[in-house]
Amino acid sequence: MKYSSLGTTGVRVSRICLGSATFGVAPSPQEAPGVVGAALDLGINFFDTANVYGSSPTFDRPGVPPAAERVSAEEILGTALQGHREDVVLATKSGERRFDAAAGLSRRYIMQQVERSLKRLRTDSIDLYYAHFPDPDTPLEQTLAVYDDLIHQGKVRYVALSNHPAWQLVEALWIADDRRLVSAPVASQVKYSLLDRSAEHELSGASVHFGTSVVPFAPVHGGLLANLSVLDREISGDRRFGGPGFSEAEIRVAREVDRLATEWGLTMAQVSLAWLLSRPAVASVIVGAETADEIQANASAADVDLAPKQLEAISALTAGLVH
Repeated sequence: MKYSSLGTTGVRVSRICLGSATFGVAPSPQEAPGVVGAALDLGINFFDTANVYGSSPTFDRPGVPPAAERVSAEEILGTALQGHREDVVLATKSGERRFDAAAGLSRRYIMQQVERSLKRLRTDSIDLYYAHFPDPDTPLEQTLAVYDDLIHQGKVRYVALSNHPAWQLVEALWIADDRRLVSAPVASQVKYSLLDRSAEHELSGASVHFGTSVVPFAPVHGGLLANLSVLDREISGDRRFGGPGFSEAEIRVAREVDRLATEWGLTMAQVSLAWLLSRPAVASVIVGAETADEIQANASAADVDLAPKQLEAISALTAGLVH
């Protein structure tokens, strides 16, 4: 496994981060420790979760308990990491609604949710705490002030943004500097893949300029950039969120990735993830895994070094797409 610096923190994180959005569904609470254990054995030290993961109705599937009855991903991950806590970088989030509770980034909500996350994760501190989504009802100054308090209390070590545009990252950095807060964001988590390069419009450049990291999620675009077999699934891509599914243009690109990967003796996932890891400011890529074999296959991408001409060939596949 290879490692990168997380922003300017000096913290080294594995180039592959294990995400847990579907923990409790796939893998089940019984299977998840095996996936986490496999990740640890591979040298992965970066784990991502959120207060809503696992117990979100978004991931309801036939044959699994409904969201309200499922064990949360934080609980599953916290249990699986017992005995390894000091060896890993643990990231979680708040801001999104959990069942009927309040949502947002106000002082009241964050203080409530951080205590609940700490309890579920079975830890006394969170290494990286994300603001999950922008909150138009709460001034960013208030959110950063709360995070500053949490850092001084030892409950949070570093702060980051998730799903925030570049201008809000810059605003947060300016506020933290102006008010002498220690809660300046060190990273931005954003949807980013070969088929969704909108992060490159402004966020990538801003991150390079200010020394913050980009941590992509959905790096294989709902599985399409990892295995063409997802096209045979009844529900694939963003159809699970009520979206239209994969477009013809996306499928054409995926077929080209498959062709090039075969030509180079690699898998689609290796090519897609290695390309993303080569992009500016990207420190680590979040991948999901339902089995130990899946995390092993994804982790192998960290050791793939694509040649400049290979990277150019991959980039050219979506250079003309609107992102």
